[in-house]
Amino acid sequence: MDLTMLDAQGVSAFLAAKYARSGWLKRLAQGVYAFAGDTLNRDQCLLFLQGQIAGLHVAGKTALAWQGVRHNLTLREHLMLWGDDKRTKLPEWFVDQFPASYRSTTLFSSKATTSGIVTPPGLLEGVCVSVPERAVLEMLYEVGKSQDLEEAKNLFESVRGLRFEVMGELLSQCTSVKTVRLFLLWARETEVLNVSALREKYSLPVGSSSRWMGRMADGTLLSLPND
Repeated sequence: MDLTMLDAQGVSAFLAAKYARSGWLKRLAQGVYAFAGDTLNRDQCLLFLQGQIAGLHVAGKTALAWQGVRHNLTLREHLMLWGDDKRTKLPEWFVDQFPASYRSTTLFSSKATTSGIVTPPGLLEGVCVSVPERAVLEMLYEVGKSQDLEEAKNLFESVRGLRFEVMGELLSQCTSVKTVRLFLLWARETEVLNVSALREKYSLPVGSSSRWMGRMADGTLLSLPND
């Protein structure tokens, strides 16, 4: 709860501080409180942060995992969150409870800024999560940065049921040539979608006719054709 939420319940900033000193509330950060003794709920906390950080949503590998696409099981989940605010940092109280990383990047044009973000079944209504088509592209964008290439390939091979039209629209609005080319390369190999039909129907930003080459975080070179 922030001070605005508390004020709506008749609790001023002065009273909130007093209740925190007396043990009725727990102060998480400046102007942020929880009820003393309560266990923080992941989905409720995500809803709270969505009100603080523009465009915040569960993205990439985490969004895929929440919709049934996993490669490795982990004892403690690490959340991948994306948002629009380049100046923000996830608050310590949230990361301490729910290990997470935050990225703000313009992966899609303004036309597709909020396209492909929903609340999947089983989550608290309003929690924003990328649909598999968007999540795949977010994961591929991370390859060579925070995402291991081999794990990304294994996850990609596990994806089923990508929707042709949704995928085409998102690809056509993608601003990363590497991401588009990597998707098309693996989609052709796995036959998850008809790549020839995608390229015929949609104008995809694949860049020049030469190979795309980039250095990954581990020092290896990633080379992607335009075909």
